[in-house]
Amino acid sequence: MNEQRRTLVLMRHAKSAYPDGVVDHDRPLATRGIREAGLAGNWLRANLPTVDGVLCSTAARTRETLARTGVDAPVRYAERLYGATPGAVIEEINRVADSVKTLLVVGHEPTTSSLALILAAADGIHGTNSTAAQRISEKFPTSAIAVLRTTGRWQDLEPGGAALVAFHVPREA
Repeated sequence: MNEQRRTLVLMRHAKSAYPDGVVDHDRPLATRGIREAGLAGNWLRANLPTVDGVLCSTAARTRETLARTGVDAPVRYAERLYGATPGAVIEEINRVADSVKTLLVVGHEPTTSSLALILAAADGIHGTNSTAAQRISEKFPTSAIAVLRTTGRWQDLEPGGAALVAFHVPREA
């Protein structure tokens, strides 16, 4: 069996604003969120393989976060990712084409941190970075990025089936 190494990037949306009279789904990014989403995009380009597929929640803040990263890849907007359980996100990832080698998922908390920890094999198995896992368990701030590696097809990804290799929180120096 020819196993393909794949990169899964889980990103929480950037800092959002709370304008009066705007429902949660439609909240835009705050000024800080706009800046940090751009920093996140710069980090992705500098540190990871080129993103060639994106799953994104339909919420305004996730869509705007994705736009501000400057990631230029085919996107599937999934309403199901708004308020999703980790299992529902895994089901969406399982639908991604095998041609995608680096997948970015832009979503929400508490799902994103739970998903990263559920997918990451425990106890350093498969090379999971225990320090990154500990940081994620403490807090997954806005614009934060968890990077996981896996082999095999997206349709076969399941809990414990990936290695958490990095966790990055883009902030201005």
